[in-house]
Amino acid sequence: MPGPVFPATADPLAAQRGGVSGVAVGILGGTFDPVHFGHLRAALEMLEVLGLAEVRLLPCGQPPHREPPRASATERLAMLELALAGQPGLRVDRRELERSGPSYMVDTLASLRAELGTAPLCLLLGSDAFLGLPQWHRWRELPRLAHLVVLHRPGWTLDAVPAPLAEMLAAQRISAAAELMRRPAGGILLQPVTPLDISATAIRAQIAAGRSPRYLLPDAVWDYIRRRNLYAAAPAE
Repeated sequence: MPGPVFPATADPLAAQRGGVSGVAVGILGGTFDPVHFGHLRAALEMLEVLGLAEVRLLPCGQPPHREPPRASATERLAMLELALAGQPGLRVDRRELERSGPSYMVDTLASLRAELGTAPLCLLLGSDAFLGLPQWHRWRELPRLAHLVVLHRPGWTLDAVPAPLAEMLAAQRISAAAELMRRPAGGILLQPVTPLDISATAIRAQIAAGRSPRYLLPDAVWDYIRRRNLYAAAPAE
């Protein structure tokens, strides 16, 4: 497989100097329907552990591989902004909500790469999403645009990695977070993350059943959901 389209950076700290075009950025995508502490904890840990300047939470506009979100784009954006309020280093990136058509990650990363120049860019992926990469649109191009950081539970193994993905991993795997800063893209890092068994699907089901999801997501988000009557069970006909 062809390597990254960008040259290596000789100085590992050079990407942290020189203004906007030199910062290391992480991207965490999802429908965030709704955003919860599993998303937020992973984003904060990667901000700190990887030494990123910022992590952008990227709400998906039109998911190409799943059903449309229950909440509208405006509602999901509002919940994310409430969740991130007051947390330095975490912010919302709206580009997929503002772009028409399916939200393909390869297009999003190309847009970010044009904006960031040769700064290190890290796509943060859960292990399940990583294993499903061969079903993504133009998936082989992703490492040419960004590093892939696979967030996994401690003890997770690579037994289920499909063959084409295993070949990519063998060729491009890196062993330490510091290596992400030496070049703009092209590495694959397996990074343990604190396991929080929280899912948006389960939260929506709890709300539909009339139960409280408090302590699974920020209070401000839960207050917003109640005010907007989101995820409530449909009235019986």
